[in-house]
Amino acid sequence: MQNSHQPVYFPNLNGVRFIAAFSVLIHHTEQIRYMMGLEHFYGFYIIKNMGKLGVGLFFVLSGFLITYLLLSEKTRRGDISTKNFYVRRILRIWPLYYIIVLLAFFVFPEIPFFNGPLRDDFYYDANFYKRLPFFLLFLPNFGYVFFRAPYLCAQTWSIGIEEQFYAIWPWIIKRKNPVKSFLIVVAVFVIIVGSTSFYFLKISDLPVDTKEKIYENLALFFSQFRILTMVIGGIGAYLVFSKQERILSFLFKKSTQAIVYTITLLIIGSDVYIPGFNLEFHGIFFCYFIINVAANPNTILNLEKPIIHYLGKISYGIYIYHSAVIVFCINAIHYFIGDKLSLPVFNVLLYTLVIGLTVLVCEFSFRFIESPLLRLKDKFNR
Repeated sequence: MQNSHQPVYFPNLNGVRFIAAFSVLIHHTEQIRYMMGLEHFYGFYIIKNMGKLGVGLFFVLSGFLITYLLLSEKTRRGDISTKNFYVRRILRIWPLYYIIVLLAFFVFPEIPFFNGPLRDDFYYDANFYKRLPFFLLFLPNFGYVFFRAPYLCAQTWSIGIEEQFYAIWPWIIKRKNPVKSFLIVVAVFVIIVGSTSFYFLKISDLPVDTKEKIYENLALFFSQFRILTMVIGGIGAYLVFSKQERILSFLFKKSTQAIVYTITLLIIGSDVYIPGFNLEFHGIFFCYFIINVAANPNTILNLEKPIIHYLGKISYGIYIYHSAVIVFCINAIHYFIGDKLSLPVFNVLLYTLVIGLTVLVCEFSFRFIESPLLRLKDKFNR
């Protein structure tokens, strides 16, 4: 039996974090260039979708790891300490989240080098104090839907969704019949949201333009509310944890890996779209990728390289800080060098500065902010 204090470790998962984080970084670099009226590559299909794919990969990975850890604790102890679970999540997630939110709301607007896309729309409009409580209460996805968000902390919408997943998932896993509990939660959610939406959109006497706004907000909310993507990761964790050998032996075959990875690359590189469930569709392939690199001794992909491992270790910081670094670097280049650089030289300089400065900021953050809290967090492992 596994020692109750022995941490669970899967190989290659820092490599998965690296892929996800740098996909988002590249996407936002080109998006910011586009939004600032600079030459860009944002029009390419793969660039425009790298951010969504990177976030989707993060979601599946989170679902996989959290579910495996909860199943492991439930097996060892016969129960799950929800208090310790939430303390661990708070120590890992909250500090960097609040750092970027407070910087984006109160500090960056006062520093010219951080003046980037959508500055006038979000920093000084009438909704400033309406959106702020949503971000302070860890509901950034709701704040984003109702009032949008300051661009330099807009990425926090996905962190809010993960935290909302964490709020309910331990209670589901600790039940004797998690599947039944999950289906009950889904049914209650569908009934509440469905009936409320039907009332406001069909029955109420609200003006037509108000109903249209409600519909737009609902569409935006559900385009981001990707908890099912994390559930897919949880299913993958169950397959690995419960050692479903008949299924895993097929999934782990090298021929199966080659076929599935080829299909995955073709889907990612093409315009395949599943209305309403596109990220969940990609999530199935991401889950396959994760369980193979994490648990298959015969995986054909090896991400255990020192530099990849290191960048994956600081990936949360990369995700949190990268947008601010991108805007800073673009403004610094224009201020100190001007607009005389050719596009190839500008691209090389920009990406060198963005990656280098992001890693530097994240190293400082990991060493002096995250690491002490991670050591404290380990005390709440059972």
